[in-house]
Amino acid sequence: MRNSEKMRGNHRRPAWRRLRGTLTAIGAAALALSTAVRADEPDPATQVYAQKIAITVCGTCHGAQGNSMQPKFPRLAGQNANYLAAQLKGFRAQTRGDPDAVGYMWGMASELDDDTVGALARYYAAQKPEPSAIGASALIARGREIYQNGFEGVPACSACHGTDAHGLQDFPRLAGQHAQYVLKQLASFQSNMRNVAVMHG
Repeated sequence: MRNSEKMRGNHRRPAWRRLRGTLTAIGAAALALSTAVRADEPDPATQVYAQKIAITVCGTCHGAQGNSMQPKFPRLAGQNANYLAAQLKGFRAQTRGDPDAVGYMWGMASELDDDTVGALARYYAAQKPEPSAIGASALIARGREIYQNGFEGVPACSACHGTDAHGLQDFPRLAGQHAQYVLKQLASFQSNMRNVAVMHG
């Protein structure tokens, strides 16, 4: 048995099965609201469905408006919609292999179609990020220096994430993110659990 299969067989799996009933009920309600729309407009029923998923399912860990209070779970409010959609598709395809992705998100994303993925991404991108906790001033100053100017062969983070850390194009917003979560993701890049070429350059 593969390691990923062992991890998926833990106590979280039954919880996901219980959530399927919730998703089914939400989907039925959203389908009832379906109306004819122009091809270039988001389907309002899908938007309603995605918002209900965000509040009743995703909100358990990430907060109803995406402002997670637990450092273990990332804040999604104001995040780049393209980045969010790409991550959800990676979870669904089981190509993102860090432990929390395997343990939580592989199952959560498994039944999301592309339209729902896009609607969820738009929902969170439209939410207002709340201020993050203030850390030690010396660490903040050192982090700002590395972020803006790079460090020993490592390019400046701002080149991809923007001078204000709000993200550029398909690169994620880092402003307001839990420091503990960012640190955990950097460790995942270092260990190659998250295989993202730009982060291994």
